[in-house]
Order: sequence, then structure tokens, then C-alpha cells
Amino acid sequence: MTAPTRDRLLNEAMRLFSHKGFEATSVSQIEAAAGLAAGSGALYRHFKSKDALLAAGIDRQLDRRAAMADIRALFAGLGDLHSELTVLGRYLLTVIDQETELLQIAARTPAGLSERLDTAYTALIDGLTDELRGWITAWAPGAAAEQTHTLAAIGINSLLGERFAANRIRRPDAPRSDDRYLQEWTALFNARVHSLHGDR
Repeated sequence: MTAPTRDRLLNEAMRLFSHKGFEATSVSQIEAAAGLAAGSGALYRHFKSKDALLAAGIDRQLDRRAAMADIRALFAGLGDLHSELTVLGRYLLTVIDQETELLQIAARTPAGLSERLDTAYTALIDGLTDELRGWITAWAPGAAAEQTHTLAAIGINSLLGERFAANRIRRPDAPRSDDRYLQEWTALFNARVHSLHGDR
């Protein structure tokens, strides 16, 4: 079953924005990718402008993020630092993978060009950092706020950096395994959080 025209335009626009950049993608290219006649102006029957199309794509990403569970709810009853970190690392990578288009569009779009894009990017990164910081604070309630924020930022940035490098270097047909990276990420955080709190 063919997706509605508006959805096809939105899907293809976000894909093209992520691969080519917002400024480098033309309305004609979006129309052609969505199976419409390039240059026909069909896009304007669904969106007022290319900017409005980007805004709709960002809103869709934000709606999906808002629907995701609070990470602390995923760990209810685990009570083991290493187990929680293992689940946490996979959760964070899953969110980053789901937001790949948004992250790539932000990386390819100059800051200040789209206030909504800048806001969405900041909300995503700050949201993940705050969630990780909240988890660290739950395990090490006596740690200084600046310390937990820095540690959370390092945790998120290390996962973002891994994905960025993998997506830039990895061949499309090459298998990806996160196991080794997450094992080391978990081991490092396990030791650091224990040092903040002391063994339970």
C-alpha cells in the first residue's frame, strides 16, 4: 500500500536533508524522491515551504521522543549497577539510532538557520544528558551536581561519537556489533559511578 503523498514527502525530505543537508536539497529533488513530477509544485499543496516541511519533520521526531518511556522506569527492580548500565547503554544507542536523521540534519545545517532545528537538537542532547545524569544521581546521591553533569555529558558524547564515526566510516553492507563497545562503556561507567558512591 502506497503511503499518502504528505507522508512520502515528509519521509523523503528528512532522508534527503540528512544525506545532503537542508540547504543543498531542492524542492524538485524532494518531489522526485516522493514519486511526484519534479518541479510541478506538488509539494506546496501539502506544505507552505521547504522550511515548513523541515518543521513538520522535526515535530514528528519530537512527538516520537515524547512518547518514549523515562529511562529510569526501565530499570525498576533491577537494583544492580552493572545490569542497569548494560540496559542503559543499549537504550541510549537505540534512541540515538532512532534520531539519526535529526542528528545528521543538524550536523549538515549551519547553526541559526532554523531555530526549530537548533531547539530540537538541543532538546534531544540535553534530554539524554539529563536522563543519564538523573540515573547517576540515583546511584550516587552525594555526588556534586557539576560532577554528575560532566560524567553524563561524557557518557552521551561517547555514544554520539561512536555512532558518528561508524556512520561515516562503515560500509553500508558491513555488519555492526555494539557488544564490545558497550562492554567497555559499561565497565568504565561501572567503575566511575562506584567511585562516586562507594560499593553497595
